[in-house]
Amino acid sequence: MGFLTRMSHSLLALLLCMAAGGVVGVYAPMVGDVGYTAAQVYLAIVSMAAIPLLVVATFFGLRQTMGLPFPGRRIAMIAGLALLLVMSCAGTGLALGWVNAPGAHLDAESREHLGELVQQAGDGGDLEMRLHDSSTQATAIERPRVTLVPDNFFRVLVEGRSLGILSCALLFGLAFAALARTQHAALNHMFEGIYRTLELIIARANILLPVVAFGMSAHVFAQTDAVTIRAMSGFLLHFVALVALLAAGAIAVIHQRGNQPLADVLQHLKTPMLVSLMSSSTTASIPHTIEAMSARLGFSRGIVELVVPTASVFLRAGSALYYVLLALFVANLYDRTLSAADIGMIGMGATVAAFASAGNNSLTNVGYAGIVLAMLQLPIEAALALFLAIDLICEGPRNLLTLLATCVLISVVSAGLPSERVTAPAADVAPAKPLRFVLTRGNVMLLAGCSVLASLLILLMGIAVGARQAQPSAAYATSAAANPGISR
Repeated sequence: MGFLTRMSHSLLALLLCMAAGGVVGVYAPMVGDVGYTAAQVYLAIVSMAAIPLLVVATFFGLRQTMGLPFPGRRIAMIAGLALLLVMSCAGTGLALGWVNAPGAHLDAESREHLGELVQQAGDGGDLEMRLHDSSTQATAIERPRVTLVPDNFFRVLVEGRSLGILSCALLFGLAFAALARTQHAALNHMFEGIYRTLELIIARANILLPVVAFGMSAHVFAQTDAVTIRAMSGFLLHFVALVALLAAGAIAVIHQRGNQPLADVLQHLKTPMLVSLMSSSTTASIPHTIEAMSARLGFSRGIVELVVPTASVFLRAGSALYYVLLALFVANLYDRTLSAADIGMIGMGATVAAFASAGNNSLTNVGYAGIVLAMLQLPIEAALALFLAIDLICEGPRNLLTLLATCVLISVVSAGLPSERVTAPAADVAPAKPLRFVLTRGNVMLLAGCSVLASLLILLMGIAVGARQAQPSAAYATSAAANPGISR
């Protein structure tokens, strides 16, 4: 347990696990399947605990936010800044991606291979991907309403629709926050116990991050052709480089707003960043992020508990950047010359697709790229054929950018609120213990012998001093007796 805990907090160890998983996936895929099964068990545990955690954390966050100065203004600021952050990520990716032109400099072999993949996807017949529940025939107007504002909270809870769950949690949380404290004291204690229990479950599950990194890497390299990964390496490098650039900017903003040394900011955010990067889950890092942003960096816990679970579903900064680069890559692959209007449509379409994909899994996320490609009249088969193969690789950087965008949002909205930083974890402070002296039998005998010896020395010294003082008195008495005249 201790070994896995240390490895789960080490970037080098996790990268080594990923490298080992890649080698195993190529040469021993059966072993990789075992690791991938363990990774799926981990994701199941995290999802099981994360969904009720979204509800409970939203309740607490709304209640505490409503008690802050100007709560309505802060909630409006959260919504506005979230939209601005997503648009900023899309705009940055659009500007730098347009300059670097991913997909425009492919060699003939890679271009031919990618063309064959797209052709195979197009010849396979019509591909139907349902982005909503097939059991109900919802109209184009009803689909967003059913997704965002469901008519049955328990149904979306059972089906695991995080977007509908969060919408219901926000509605119930507002009513919960409006109650007087005397009316919800018992419910508050119950929610507190549930909250801490779910946090503990996810924190313990995150110990398996090395196994998850190994299993996911083995699965990707076992299921994906190496030629495809090499052909898509240009897109992957552009995406990872832009994520690193935007992540560095986000950390600089958090450092400036938190008034703490950069090394401390990186140390406190290390665990949630590693969890987001390796877990392929936007909710696995929620407990670590709440702890880092409130207790370690000092931002308002009410704002943190409201923003972190909400942003894990709604704030799709990583997806916006992903859709922008995907559209640019496909356009360059088809030698499509992009005008200024096309650039604007890519940015707008990527932002819309990012918010539309809220609460969906990886497979459906790739399908939402069709919103951007349809605006440019590019084949959607290209996205499905090329990007489904590498989507697991992109999932970690997407989650990392979304996490850091969430932290930036918290640091800006918490302006003017007192710091809640805890200087040291409570577990690190050792309780005061009474001082105890333990003596063995040999120690007691030695102490008794030393005491007797000291007593004898004191006795002898007293006799010697008394004899020394008695000698002058005896000599004086003898001389007085011998010369009585002198005494008179």
